[in-house]
Amino acid sequence: MKDKTRINHAIRAKELRVIGADGENLGVLSTDEALAAAEEANLDLIEISPKAKPPVAKIQDFGKYQYEKKKKAKEVKAKSHVTETKSIQVKIGTSDNDLALKAKKCANWLEEGHRVKIDLFLWGRYKYMEPDFLKERLERFLKLIPAEYKIADEIKKSPKGFSTTIERQSGKKSEKEAPKE
Repeated sequence: MKDKTRINHAIRAKELRVIGADGENLGVLSTDEALAAAEEANLDLIEISPKAKPPVAKIQDFGKYQYEKKKKAKEVKAKSHVTETKSIQVKIGTSDNDLALKAKKCANWLEEGHRVKIDLFLWGRYKYMEPDFLKERLERFLKLIPAEYKIADEIKKSPKGFSTTIERQSGKKSEKEAPKE
């Protein structure tokens, strides 16, 4: 990432609105006057808003300016949280222990704030089994998940079998929302 902030003699504007080292407004000055004021304070003249009319510049140490800019960017990044939809696949013949492990992984993802798409994968002759039985298998897996959740997408037929999407419960209810038929 290349920083395109212009400082000192790289500033091309004829006049600038200048903010002093202590945050006071020095008014609109020519670039030469602003550079003289910055040199007098033994600091840099930094163009902070080049698109304004006239452009805004600040008298400040450039290293300190870069540090503050990085610190603000880091805070913004820390506050933003990207929610992903994670996927987990369950099959008819999956053992109880494996189902428990997958349920625990779902709970971890829910705690992190992600949505979880659960697919009951059907292949071969399993595709033609009774739909109510297959839905019940998926509901049985949902009951194994130790975290609180709500169903975002009801259980429905998908190209590979049956699927549903769950997400973290936003309220502080103690019981899990039971899947509805």
